Amino acid sequence: MSAGRRLAASQVKDFVPARSNIHPSSAPAMKQRPRDLLAKEEEYKRLNAELEAKTAELVRQAEEVMKGQEKMLSKPVSSHIGTDILEDDEKLREFLSSDVTSLESKVSKNKNKVGLKATQHSRPCSANKGKKVTNVKHKATELHAADDVAVPADNSDFSLVKIIHEIEGKLEDGSLVEVEDDVMPSACNEMGTEAQIRFLKAKLRVMQEELDKLVHEYNKKDDENTTLSNRLKDTEDERSRLQKTAGIQQTQIEKYKHLADEAHQKSDGLQQQLSSLQKDLESLKRSQRQNITNQNATEVRLNRALEEVEKYKTELNKLKQGNKDTANQDRGKIEQLKTENKRLEKQKAELMTGFKKQLKLIDILKRQKMHIEAAKMLSFTEEEFIKALEWGN
Repeated sequence: MSAGRRLAASQVKDFVPARSNIHPSSAPAMKQRPRDLLAKEEEYKRLNAELEAKTAELVRQAEEVMKGQEKMLSKPVSSHIGTDILEDDEKLREFLSSDVTSLESKVSKNKNKVGLKATQHSRPCSANKGKKVTNVKHKATELHAADDVAVPADNSDFSLVKIIHEIEGKLEDGSLVEVEDDVMPSACNEMGTEAQIRFLKAKLRVMQEELDKLVHEYNKKDDENTTLSNRLKDTEDERSRLQKTAGIQQTQIEKYKHLADEAHQKSDGLQQQLSSLQKDLESLKRSQRQNITNQNATEVRLNRALEEVEKYKTELNKLKQGNKDTANQDRGKIEQLKTENKRLEKQKAELMTGFKKQLKLIDILKRQKMHIEAAKMLSFTEEEFIKALEWGN
């Protein structure tokens, strides 16, 4: 519930500044503001209803717990620890009384057989223990007489050897009453005194274990009773806390109702402001539409002017590009003519060089021709000389 209160408080804190920050310039948001106020009011009502339901449920549970605790406390202490403890207590008392009586009767039967020596022999076994039978009966009565549940302060009083010592004292005094019972089986009648005493001691030891177990159960039930008392106290504290919480929540509810009333009043004022702002908004929309129309016409003219500018720019770029291409072509032609002129000059120089070489070759050929003709003439003269020699021989 504390988490719900914190949530509601945080929503209120968020809600109040939202209402205080309204400005006439935020006209579109004003239409949704009354709806938001109504929605938040419904949310607050729902949260308050949930908190009231939870508070009523917790108060009802606390009252049920208190009624249960009052019923439990109105009963006696024995009913707190349960009827099973009482039944066990009654059985324990009956069991102890019957067994002690049977033990006394059996020992009295064998009194003539047991001498002073047997009595002195059995006493050392029980010399280091305290008294028991009277203590056991006294404790059994205290279980029902106690107003508050308390554990016996000295559990060592429950001693089997003390019971035996008590019985031995009665044997010496001769105050035991012979009672026929079935503590000893019929087969044990033929046993010796020491064997019967050992048997009875073993049986008493078993009884002591059962008694310890019952005491443990008693202590356990007492702890449970203490736990229930603590839970009752915690429930009382929780009930007080829930009552305080319910009071705080009621205060919060009143506060939220007051805030809701203020919100309604402010909502009415804001509704009037909304009407005036809507009128202003309509006039602003009309002027805005007119401005938009003028702006559209201006934009159309501007777009046309921009298109013309772009067209002129394109034509200018084309002219510049044409002039640039023409200049490049002229420059290329000039370069080509210069290259052709150089090539022709080079060819001219090559032709002059070739012509000079041909003239030299002609001179050389003429000289070779002269040499060939001279050689032919010499060869003819030589042949004639040889023929002349042959003729002489």
